[in-house]
Amino acid sequence: MNQKIRVRFAPSPTGPLHIGGVRTALYNYLFAKKHGGSMILRIEDTDQTRFVPGAEDYIVEAFRWLNIPFDEGVQTGGAYAPYKQSERKPLYKQYIEELIKKGAAYYAFDTAEELENLRKEYESRKETFIYNAVSRKTLNNSLNLPESAVQEKLASGAPYTIRFKMPENKEISMKDIIRGDITVHSNTLDDKILFKSDGMPTYHLANIVDDHLMEISHVIRGEEWLPSMPLHVLLYEAFEWDAPQFAHLPLLLRPDGNGKLSKRDGDRLGFPVFPLEWTDPKTEEKAHGYREDGYLSEAVINMLALLGWNPGTDKEIFSMEELIEAFSLERVGKSGSKFDVEKAKWFNQQYLRAYDNSTLAQMLTPILEYHQLAGYISESYVEKVVALIKDRVNFVSDFWEQGRFFFLRPESYDPQIIKKRWKDGIGGRIIILSIALDQLHDWDAPIIKDAITEFIQKGELNMGQMMNCLRLLLVGAATGPDLADIMAVLGKMETLLRIREGIKVIEAQQV
Repeated sequence: MNQKIRVRFAPSPTGPLHIGGVRTALYNYLFAKKHGGSMILRIEDTDQTRFVPGAEDYIVEAFRWLNIPFDEGVQTGGAYAPYKQSERKPLYKQYIEELIKKGAAYYAFDTAEELENLRKEYESRKETFIYNAVSRKTLNNSLNLPESAVQEKLASGAPYTIRFKMPENKEISMKDIIRGDITVHSNTLDDKILFKSDGMPTYHLANIVDDHLMEISHVIRGEEWLPSMPLHVLLYEAFEWDAPQFAHLPLLLRPDGNGKLSKRDGDRLGFPVFPLEWTDPKTEEKAHGYREDGYLSEAVINMLALLGWNPGTDKEIFSMEELIEAFSLERVGKSGSKFDVEKAKWFNQQYLRAYDNSTLAQMLTPILEYHQLAGYISESYVEKVVALIKDRVNFVSDFWEQGRFFFLRPESYDPQIIKKRWKDGIGGRIIILSIALDQLHDWDAPIIKDAITEFIQKGELNMGQMMNCLRLLLVGAATGPDLADIMAVLGKMETLLRIREGIKVIEAQQV
């Protein structure tokens, strides 16, 4: 591409950033970096009635955690500042006036009540009211009123909107990088509001003006904006500006494929749909976040990249650098992509497994601190624990759930295992085994395993019963990795102590 690539992600601060929005930002970022371009973060806050305190900071913090940097934008700054639409308010007035002078826009003085009455009237005839090329000819706007009446209304402060004058009987031909050629007839479209009497533009005008002034080369956005594409193309034509190239990304769908992924789906099925935890400032209702639920940012990025884009190979694990190298909009599909909860966990598991044991031990430290254990346990011991159970976990929190017995002696013993396996004489036999184990000079897993196997075979004992009861004494349940590995990590002294204490507790309960 000879063209200078400039893309933007332009969220509205109306609440937490949906994971589908994160994917849109990611695809913009990958495309820009693939072609040596720039990525801009612009906050589109023209609708002040929907503004939510804290939402903008949430957006910035989410991308910081995800390691998606912006070349320009809010907080970063840049040559095209300001990057917040509410701070650009004065410049939009001149552009809407230009459209009025060109006859591409007009004042509409219809009140909300008048329009609502029209809708009800149309509904009574089983029709739908649309403010378009036909209906506008009889409505209260500057296309029908004398110029003197228009000026009088404006001078008196009468409320108004400024609408785009949709051309009649026009075939609007468009190109989309993902969807190919698209044609829409103008008679099916309404005259969208571009400007309100409070001096604020709507999304449609501000978006076009800002993209032009910021020299955006490609608009890569969600499929939900596809119906707005004809209007945006016509606005570029009205201003006599070169339009950017458009690419409309497929939706992220519910796990069953029926409809767009929503917060309710996450609540119902137990997974987050936001990158970070969010507390609604009005209701104080909390929504889960990927970060707080234990997902690694690299895993989230990798998972999202493959929800809609196909690399053309079987490769699934990509670093950010590999994604940049492989990405192309031409390999983004048209159809929606189903969110797969188990696949998201799988990606996290793969990234956890790839970390070295020292890093994993450090990641586990805050959990140990929470349980007031960090000062009593060496880092080398924690590394041994994570090495043993890393293939069994999806999240850092699972290290504690799967391996807490490495740090805390059992406080109770599974009654089902006791009932099924703890028969008369088993405690005495395990005591004798522990005496034999105490004689071992080398305390590592293969030697421990051989010693236990030899003891059971020589005594013609029940292997399953002995191993299950021994595990019960060390773990408190019938869970965990290989028994000899557990004993090797616990150490000889702790192993023998747990055996003696466990037998006392269990046999005292059976008296």
